[in-house]
Amino acid sequence: MTCSNTLPGHAHSMATTSPHGDRLVLARGGGDAGRPLLFVHGWTCRRDHWSAQMAAFAPAHPVAALDLSGHGESGCRGRGDWSVTGLAGDVQAALAALGWQDAVLVGHSMGGAVALEAALRVSERVAAVVLADSFVLPYGDLTEDDARAIEAPFHADFAAAIDGLVEQTGGALSAAEKDSLKAGMAAADPAWALPLWADLLRWTPDTAFAGIEAPIHAINGALIPEVARQRCAPHLSERLLPGAGHFLQMEQPAAFNRSLHEVLAAL
Repeated sequence: MTCSNTLPGHAHSMATTSPHGDRLVLARGGGDAGRPLLFVHGWTCRRDHWSAQMAAFAPAHPVAALDLSGHGESGCRGRGDWSVTGLAGDVQAALAALGWQDAVLVGHSMGGAVALEAALRVSERVAAVVLADSFVLPYGDLTEDDARAIEAPFHADFAAAIDGLVEQTGGALSAAEKDSLKAGMAAADPAWALPLWADLLRWTPDTAFAGIEAPIHAINGALIPEVARQRCAPHLSERLLPGAGHFLQMEQPAAFNRSLHEVLAAL
């Protein structure tokens, strides 16, 4: 493990190694007291999408935000498995490098799916999982035709499809924030982003839901489809941020943080 430059909010950058031998980069902040929080970003996103949460929770908790393989500053030269379950190994490696037990995994969008799969594999290190708008697509209920229809625009014009995704789901983000988000997400390499997208669209949460003993919570915006809510309801508790779009931790950081505080207080 190596530590390097200081980041805003008294966090620092640290690196460890993925199960595939690549460099994994994290932001690490907070002290040693309190329940640890590991934040996991979504597809083609990066660790700094959790900046508001890192700053808010660092005074009382050890906090870290991970760049998954290929995302942000993390490498991917050794990875051939672009899947939700494969990325769960990155979370496992991060928890081991941090030396954390009883951590809360907080995953946005695809990061929630990755967090669930990680919790299934390293249950001894995980106290709870928090899903941040993770089921904006109804995983487990998408047919093959559905998946192909969602994939098609990204294969045809990756940057234009990212633009449309952010415009459709970005909620109350400002135009400048949306433009920044689009640029960052569109910079992902389609060579790994498209296979990962394909796997995510065909992923089902059923095995994780059945096997995870830790409590699961969801903090959702207004876009969660009813079919997803019905699938998830037996397995988790939900808090709703009315009017929030998909990137709710950035759109409504204060409200999101209050909901996360409530979740932590109930553990």
